[in-house]
Amino acid sequence: METKQENVIATDYADVMQKSYIDYAMSVIISRALPDVRDGLKPVQRRTLYDMYELGIRYDRPYRKCARIVGDTMGKYHPHGDSSIYEALVVMAQDFKKGKILVDGHGNFGSVDGDGAAAMRYTEARLSKISMEMLADIGKDTVDFVPNFDETEKEPEVLPVKVPNLLLNGAEGIAVGMTTSIPPHNFGEVIDGVIAYMKNPDITTEEIMEYIPGPDFPTGGIITNASELANIYETGEGKIKVRAKTVIEKGDNGRTNIVITEIPYTVSGNKTKLVESISGLMKDKVFDEIYDVQDVSSKEGIRIVIEVKKDRDVQNLLNGLYKKTQMEDTYGVNLLAIRDGEPHTFNLKSMIEEFILFQEDLYT
Repeated sequence: METKQENVIATDYADVMQKSYIDYAMSVIISRALPDVRDGLKPVQRRTLYDMYELGIRYDRPYRKCARIVGDTMGKYHPHGDSSIYEALVVMAQDFKKGKILVDGHGNFGSVDGDGAAAMRYTEARLSKISMEMLADIGKDTVDFVPNFDETEKEPEVLPVKVPNLLLNGAEGIAVGMTTSIPPHNFGEVIDGVIAYMKNPDITTEEIMEYIPGPDFPTGGIITNASELANIYETGEGKIKVRAKTVIEKGDNGRTNIVITEIPYTVSGNKTKLVESISGLMKDKVFDEIYDVQDVSSKEGIRIVIEVKKDRDVQNLLNGLYKKTQMEDTYGVNLLAIRDGEPHTFNLKSMIEEFILFQEDLYT
């Protein structure tokens, strides 16, 4: 009997593990978790938006089933689980997560209370108006196209965005050994900052902050450590303390009401847990001053009413609530994004600079 001569390569186990893990880590960093500094999108978001554009699902046309969009994206561009594509689509449609929604959703796309979106067979979507500004010149040879996973299609390496999406909508992502956490900002302020940089490229980060004073969270809230923002925007790292916005109102039977009208961004999609934690502290007699807690939020906005017993120190109770609940929370900032295929930490000025360099490239 003939035996095939096998080439057995003797190698050290540690070397194989190290190489394999580094390859995996780089794949997660570049191809999944971190946004590109130019268009502010992760690959799954870019592919989904481009697929919707290709299918003609635009803001001035009828909505189409999300299952159709997800299936098409998965078959053509994103060879991963359908849930990862649909979850990315859902987040792009949630106005309590994004400064400007990139997907116009029709149906149940979840809520600020933490309710999940309906299954993709029930929901519909189309591109929002602002997304059309991110895809407008894609057919004019403005960006490079690369082969898809099986080399049967071409997909854009980056979208020819006309808006500074990375600062506008921010980004969240956990890679291997690194995370990104970029807060959303006000559209008008970001544009003013971009114009100021174009007029004076030697402008400092501190001077840009005259136009972009800080993040603009969709859920509102008050930043209590505003003095630290200059350092955060200069270094690209730091912690922002966000506190719920409250008003004091007269209640029934001589009681006083603390009304929460805005919540920290970190509890967007988790408002129910915040209400439950306050109720729990009341039931456990941690805060004996609380008579009742009610969430009467509506389409008009957030409204959580904390009824305080007669003749109790409201300010003292508020301070205790800030300490023991997520009425005050920390948002960790890490301005990390991909540039030239490598992860970099940016500051506010360098982010705007990268956007303008990209615009020059597109127009050229």
